[in-house]
Amino acid sequence: MAEYEIADRHDQRALSEFLKKEGQLLLPFVQLIEDSALAVDELIDVTGRAAVEAVLHLSAAQVAGPKHPGKAAGAIRWHGQQHGVVPLAERKLRVRKPRLRRKDGGEEAIPAYTALRTNSPLAERVLAILMRGVSTRAYREVLPQMAESVGISRSSISREMLDASAQALETLAERRFDGHAILVVYIDGIRLGKFHVVAAIGVDRAGNKQVLGLKEGATENATVVTGLLADLVARGLRPDRRRLFVIDGSKALRAAIDAVFGTANPVQRCRRHKERNVQGYLPEDEARRVLGVMQAAFRLPAEVGIAKLEKEAKALEKTHPSAAASLREGLAEMFTVNRLGLPVPLERCLHSTNVIESVFSGSRSKTRRVTHWQNGSMALRWAAASLLATEKHFKKLMGYQHLDLLDQALKACKSGNELVEERKAS
Repeated sequence: MAEYEIADRHDQRALSEFLKKEGQLLLPFVQLIEDSALAVDELIDVTGRAAVEAVLHLSAAQVAGPKHPGKAAGAIRWHGQQHGVVPLAERKLRVRKPRLRRKDGGEEAIPAYTALRTNSPLAERVLAILMRGVSTRAYREVLPQMAESVGISRSSISREMLDASAQALETLAERRFDGHAILVVYIDGIRLGKFHVVAAIGVDRAGNKQVLGLKEGATENATVVTGLLADLVARGLRPDRRRLFVIDGSKALRAAIDAVFGTANPVQRCRRHKERNVQGYLPEDEARRVLGVMQAAFRLPAEVGIAKLEKEAKALEKTHPSAAASLREGLAEMFTVNRLGLPVPLERCLHSTNVIESVFSGSRSKTRRVTHWQNGSMALRWAAASLLATEKHFKKLMGYQHLDLLDQALKACKSGNELVEERKAS
């Protein structure tokens, strides 16, 4: 952080008086600020606090006329000075401003002061700072020149964050997808404290990723996941277009996809989730061996790989029946991308939910300092704000050059009834 040399109050007062007398130098700044064409931070960088006070003095003079000794005449009169606060992008600045009163005794506003007070980017800046992982307890470390500024309380910062995160959630909830060629939808859940949030990430034909929507709750909750998918349809994600869904092993989520989007959409279940689930039922040595078998099978053509894992499940039935049952559950949809015949670089990004889990990792880095999650509403707001902040750094999906092949494969894949019969047979 740059070093700042702060003049003492006497020097600042002298500079302020000089600028008032030589006010013609600052008249262009007065007009620009009153018209909201110039941010006060830009002016601060050039002339400092004294310039702001001089600008306020000149703005007052344009309303009440120049000061004259003796009895005041006119409808608006000078009435001494008073303390004021100007919100900047990263702090609040204490200033002394002129006070104007009308002849009838009422207060008269100073246009420049009103403009500075009503055009503060503080909430947006606070959100940006907190999304970098700075807690409300540590905000003073990143807000410059706090010694010369009005202190901003933690509760004030929290209120600014509440407003900004609520706006982020509203922005996300109002996104439309009409005309967006979304080919892939990743769905998974993130845990924030004791609360769960389900999120959907979409990938279009050009390989661009974007956050589609959020719901507070877990992927195992049928009402939550159905509500999330129905909301996506209401915002323009057409159910009559085939797309690939990449999900965890949630049965409720799998059923919701069929209910909302129909049975004609291929679904790829996350292999990483499956590997962890099966290994959880096995002792360490056996878990490593079975993991190797699963990873080798996933590289084979669909029918060959399924047969290999079915054979492995049969071998596990007597000694580890729970592992065998876990391995068989949803087995056919472990190989969906194999059936689509996609190039390896693209297939690698579509056989698991790693893409959305990577997004969650970025989100956690922005919320890791939050230690008290008050309720699900707070979790939802923070999830929206952190995911949208992470979205700014999204890169194209690896293998995006081959997404036209996925589009062709989706159009040519089996009908809904054929997919249902295939799952039943498996």
